[in-house]
Amino acid sequence: MIDDVTTSAQIVRAIGVRKVFRMGDEEVQALKGVNFSVRRGEYIALMGPSGSGKSTLFNMIGGLDKPNAGRVFIDEVDIAALSTIELAWLRCHKIGYIFQTFNLIPVATALDNVMLPLLFADVPATDAQDRAVELLKKVGLGERIFHKPVQMSGGQQQRVAVARALANNPAILLADEPTGNLDSKTGHAIIELMRELNESEGVTVISATHDYKMLSVSDRIAWLTDGVIERFAKRDELDIKEGSTDVRH
Repeated sequence: MIDDVTTSAQIVRAIGVRKVFRMGDEEVQALKGVNFSVRRGEYIALMGPSGSGKSTLFNMIGGLDKPNAGRVFIDEVDIAALSTIELAWLRCHKIGYIFQTFNLIPVATALDNVMLPLLFADVPATDAQDRAVELLKKVGLGERIFHKPVQMSGGQQQRVAVARALANNPAILLADEPTGNLDSKTGHAIIELMRELNESEGVTVISATHDYKMLSVSDRIAWLTDGVIERFAKRDELDIKEGSTDVRH
């Protein structure tokens, strides 16, 4: 299935992407020829049950894994054609990552966690510190910059992860189940924070999620089933009941 995004507006294009995993003698087709496009500045949700291919497609877009067939373009650059160094540069500068398990360095402060990608990008330490403090204030953690993950709640840790993902002004924010380890109220706050940053910073947000609360802030939704995109829908085409997983298209 192909969506209706024009080429000139695309920041992400996946063309005929296939991914096969081998488990002993068995082959598991995680993606079966997926075509997928995302507009610059769009907020899109990848929805589907466990095993549908959401996280695999997420990893293809983020350059964390390579397809067995097909191509993925970021800003019209075929990421499979990049060298290891070029791919590392793209991941550092073009893409910010948010994970379900936060993936913070436990012995480092919030400030140090957010500074890390800036230092990897060769930003001078003083400038990196200023940028990290600015981002932590932006996500509501201005008074927690010297706290370590163990001293923070799950929601606060995820806010640190959001700040870290934005450190190098990425064009794309990839969020893999960003509310999966959070309670409903905290998860809603993180979703609203990402939407606010999408609107204020112009960053494209792509979220792989089970969380139906994500639908209320997404511009478009792609439903994956058994390794294929079953359908696309715009937010205003859905009938979503507040507090429910009952969604009609």
